[in-house]
Amino acid sequence: MEGVALALVALVGLAVGVAAGFVARSRWANQSIKVAHEKAARIVADARTQQKDLILEAKEEKIRLQREAEDEARSRRTELGAIERRLVQRDEQLDQRSDMLEQRDRKLLEREIDLDRQREEVAKLNAERVMALEKLSGVSGEDAKGMLLEAVREEAEHDAVKLARSIERRAREEANEKARDIIVTAMQRVAADHTAEHTVTVVHLPSDEMKGRIIGREGRNIRALEQATGIDLIIDDTPETVVLSGFDPVRREVARIALTKLMGDGRIHPGRIEEVVAKARAEVDLVIRQAGEAAAYEVGIPGLPPDLLKLLGRLKFRTSYGQNVLVHSIETASLASVIAAELGADVMAAKMGGLLHDIGKAVDHEVEGPHAAIGAAIAQKHELPFKVVNGIAAHHQEVEYACVEAPIVQVSDAISASRPGARGETMETYVKRLEDLQAIAESFTGVEKSFAVQAGREVRILVRPDEIDDLSATRLARDIVKKIEDQLTYPGQIKVTVIRETRAVEYAK
Repeated sequence: MEGVALALVALVGLAVGVAAGFVARSRWANQSIKVAHEKAARIVADARTQQKDLILEAKEEKIRLQREAEDEARSRRTELGAIERRLVQRDEQLDQRSDMLEQRDRKLLEREIDLDRQREEVAKLNAERVMALEKLSGVSGEDAKGMLLEAVREEAEHDAVKLARSIERRAREEANEKARDIIVTAMQRVAADHTAEHTVTVVHLPSDEMKGRIIGREGRNIRALEQATGIDLIIDDTPETVVLSGFDPVRREVARIALTKLMGDGRIHPGRIEEVVAKARAEVDLVIRQAGEAAAYEVGIPGLPPDLLKLLGRLKFRTSYGQNVLVHSIETASLASVIAAELGADVMAAKMGGLLHDIGKAVDHEVEGPHAAIGAAIAQKHELPFKVVNGIAAHHQEVEYACVEAPIVQVSDAISASRPGARGETMETYVKRLEDLQAIAESFTGVEKSFAVQAGREVRILVRPDEIDDLSATRLARDIVKKIEDQLTYPGQIKVTVIRETRAVEYAK
């Protein structure tokens, strides 16, 4: 029973606890609901407040946008009004111009009508005048026109023939005069330097006292030396120098050797002079003969007559534009031999013609005529083959070629004479000409630099492009050429090249 009572008490206690818990949970739930309702009421109130604010802002934004739209529309209406007014003004102006053009067209039309009427009147008057002229002359208009054209044609042909003859005659006169000027100019440019350089020999003395001994008492020593050698001795104020002047290079060499021996011996008097000159002449003759034999041996031509060898050796003392004639002859013979062998021609005839082609220069101061004709006569006199004679005679085209060996000799002569360095001039003259060429080029305004190249045969000039344009460059070249022709003496021709260079420079950064 006690057990049951305890169980009931426990059950009652449990039931009371459950009821108390349920009451407490109900109160807590009610309180939570109440708090939730209050929070919801606050949220709704806040939302309504924000909604009112947003509505107000939206209304204000709407009002602002409406005002901006109205302002923009008002400005657009103003612009459109201005554009419309301008268009109206342009329409009015176009209407005015159209009216003016219509008036001009009417005036032009009236003028054309007047001109047509005047043309018709003039045509009628011309027709009446032509008819009157035809009645008076008895000739129709077409016949008169034909007669007039025929007369004009005959007169024009006559004048044209007269003009052509006048032009032809004037051209001949100008050509002859131009040719004479060219020849005279060439002679003036070349003759002075060439003569001075190739007709004198300078002998240096140990002292100026030797001049008095060479002259001798009352000039008897110098007269004896000049008579024995045939050479003029020029003794002037040049210190320790005597100049031997004469056209014969062999005689000049004899005089030089004799004078050198006399100065070395110290005994200078007429008797001694004659003895020394004779010995010097014998020495020179020996040198000449040996030089001729050596030249013939070098090119491989045996059996030449002794007289020809002697004449050939005399060329050792002859020069042409600074080129030794004997050396030039040996070169020509070698070249002719090679060319003839390549072409299948007579090698010996070409070689002999090349060696002897300038043989006439050995005696051209003694015999009149061109050296080619003199050399051909000498070769013919010694009964050389016809091909050799023709090669000598025709190497300057003074006679016609009669065999293939003749042009071979001429070509070989030209190659030997025109090769670079073959024909020179004194170093002082050469350097001075280069300096003068550059000085003349740099004396013109706008020239930056000048260079004399090609051994003085060309001047290249650099100009400043900001001062000299293309047309001025052409004119500058002509002016420089004219100044060179007026102030300098030179063989051949000089090419003037004006270079105008434009440079554009930029920098990449």
